[in-house]
Amino acid sequence: MMGVMLMTVSAIAQVTPMVLGDKHAMLRLDEKSKYILLPVQETEEIAAIAVLDGSNNMVQRMNVKLAVDRVDYFVPYELKGAKLFDIEFHGDRRQKGAVSEFTCWKEITFADKFDAANREHFRPAYHHTPQYGWMNDPNGMFYKDGVWHLYYQYNPYGSQWENMHWGHSTSKDLVHWEAQPVTFEPDWLGSIFSGSCITNGSDVVAFYTSAGHHQTQSMAVSKDNGLTFVKYEGNPVITSDKPDFRDPNVFWYESTKRWIMILAVGQEMQIYSSADLKDWKYESSFGQEYGNHSGVWECPDLFKLDDKWVLICNINPGGPFGGSATQYFVGQFDGHKFTCESMPKVTKWLDYGKDHYATVSFYNAPENRRVVMAWMSNWQYANQVPTKQFRSANSIARDLGLFEFGEETYVSVVPSKEMLAARGAKLKQPTEACEIVVDVKGGAEIVLSNAKGEQVTMKYDASKQTFIMDRTKSGDVSFSEAFPCVTKAPTYGSMKQLRIFVDRCSIEAFDVEGKMAMTNLVFPSEPYNNIKVKGGKATIYSIKN
Repeated sequence: MMGVMLMTVSAIAQVTPMVLGDKHAMLRLDEKSKYILLPVQETEEIAAIAVLDGSNNMVQRMNVKLAVDRVDYFVPYELKGAKLFDIEFHGDRRQKGAVSEFTCWKEITFADKFDAANREHFRPAYHHTPQYGWMNDPNGMFYKDGVWHLYYQYNPYGSQWENMHWGHSTSKDLVHWEAQPVTFEPDWLGSIFSGSCITNGSDVVAFYTSAGHHQTQSMAVSKDNGLTFVKYEGNPVITSDKPDFRDPNVFWYESTKRWIMILAVGQEMQIYSSADLKDWKYESSFGQEYGNHSGVWECPDLFKLDDKWVLICNINPGGPFGGSATQYFVGQFDGHKFTCESMPKVTKWLDYGKDHYATVSFYNAPENRRVVMAWMSNWQYANQVPTKQFRSANSIARDLGLFEFGEETYVSVVPSKEMLAARGAKLKQPTEACEIVVDVKGGAEIVLSNAKGEQVTMKYDASKQTFIMDRTKSGDVSFSEAFPCVTKAPTYGSMKQLRIFVDRCSIEAFDVEGKMAMTNLVFPSEPYNNIKVKGGKATIYSIKN
């Protein structure tokens, strides 16, 4: 269990609930404090909390796993005029005991500050993470006036999936990120699911899925470069009777002078167009019989690279080694329809690790670059990985291109040039946060290990043109049967150099020419500080803080 977060607490040390039944309680809130600090127990069922103001109007709903018999960690709720919590507990109370005896009442406190300083052994040193709480898909990414904006699916009231908001972080170098206030909270149309942002003159316009009884598409406009948004009074802008209808991705198509939106709908992508971002016309669908259909298609992106178009299609489940992954299609787009150039059964993966999902690109990246980031986890175990203060990081930024192999065109993936700028001094041995460059001649084997006997083995087979990463002995693999695994990627020809990025809980390996990418989480009890290389030479660099 992580250490309890430090906090500045007001005079109230314990609260007295109004217990109304075996699953129902109310709690009056301290008007003088900024926050109420809620104790979370992750193995518990959710407690549904309605937040009421002084006129007994409900101003918010949230689901929190309030502690019954132990505290895993605390999460803050900013009161902002809230006067009362109306709490309904789920689960079998006959097994949990009387509501009045729950641990949460002894541990709830009111405070003027919340200390979000890192207390996690596995928090990455140079990957983006939320300060606390749960994160999944990157959303709404764009570049404007020298600043990279990254929004993300966010639960501020626990470190497991729930209460979907849009969190927000900004960066000037794609490596160091600054936390910004939460952008979107759930409203009466539903939770805030994934989406995109575009720049339209001085405005930033966000499109997102409102996930209520049905999934609909909504819009909001920012006049201050994406820090705050006003939701469009005409929401939702697109509706459907399909149960999975989400993740709008919008861009400008110059030839037709129209905005294009691509949406994930079950196991296909639907394309819409608009002249004013408000009224949308259905154009076409893509996906029937193409690629992998083992799971739901999600988080699309559609963009031009050189003289071809690439359609990103994230899928869960159905990844090459189980769970979630990113597939893509190469072809042409004419403003109305996407046409794939490959045969229907051809499946192409952007990354061959277990922990690379919900990949989308930044809108308006400079120098005509196509820069992407991915959620660095897998739905098979994302809620169970051994962290508590936060869960999930994003991958390092990557630049995409194209290359030919055989009769097919593939997408190349290389670390963005900002990672070169972050490269520090040479090191004699690996550390918990470093880049390892391996020059290879023919086949090679790289083993990272520590004194505990934990290790990750990577092998490049030049004759078979494959690269594997074995994390079965990487450290803590006990939290999920799906976690210990060996992942394998084609290299589409020979490799001359590998770039391997090690952080406290992840390893990302790239062919220097971009023909192979592999991203895997690892949870060693202590950092890998030893490396053995057969068939190559390693140079190790620190990463600048």
